[in-house]
Amino acid sequence: MPVGTYEQYLERLKKMKHNVYIDGEKPNRGEDFNSGGLYVMKQTYDYAHNPEYEDVCTATSHLTGEKINRFTHIHRTQDDLFKKQQMTRLLCHCVGGCIQRCMGVDALNALEVVTYDCDQANGTDYHERLQKFILHMQKHDLVANCGQTDVKGIRGVRPHEQPDPDQYVRIVKTDVDGVGLDGKPCKGIIVRGAKVCNSDAPYVDEIIVLPSRFMSSKDTAYAVAFALPGDWEGIKLMALPGKRHKRKQLQCPVA
Repeated sequence: MPVGTYEQYLERLKKMKHNVYIDGEKPNRGEDFNSGGLYVMKQTYDYAHNPEYEDVCTATSHLTGEKINRFTHIHRTQDDLFKKQQMTRLLCHCVGGCIQRCMGVDALNALEVVTYDCDQANGTDYHERLQKFILHMQKHDLVANCGQTDVKGIRGVRPHEQPDPDQYVRIVKTDVDGVGLDGKPCKGIIVRGAKVCNSDAPYVDEIIVLPSRFMSSKDTAYAVAFALPGDWEGIKLMALPGKRHKRKQLQCPVA
């Protein structure tokens, strides 16, 4: 179903591998440590099923013509951009802060443009491959975040000049045998490094990785963008608890 439900999302999280570390423990993603983030994600699904907000929180896929959650949509018109802003403000007011799925859809839309331009200039097939991933996101109404902020190391030097090369995410091996979204064999890459300040990484389906700065011709190993499931082999997520603290006393009405 292109417009998913919170229950479907939560069921997926519970089935993910335990690769989130909190105080040396590896809790299940559906446990209480995620309660604050899970509440926020619930609104992004529930509002998409509310007839009052359907026009703002859902869209029509340009790939399939089906109704989808706007958080998986590729903006095609000024109206798309306007409604995306309306949706963001609506849901931020609802949760009292960040709605958290914004960076994921922003990353998809940035890659939609960059992969097309790259293919036109170099004869590559990145854009076609991205469309398959977007279809995958829309079909299952997946939650994605954007892993963009690198650790950076010594701020005064470029990525390739770092004493520790893993201060920025980089490619360490290419032409690795793998399996694509369609289940067919394909070539992939192996990367190393770390990203920071990704608040919702412990409770997303997919992590979309982007460079965090302009790369020079000597930084080619660092000029990489890709997506992979949040529990992919080799990923370790260091997190802090994100609980919703319940009020013990409320002496007067809140305006």
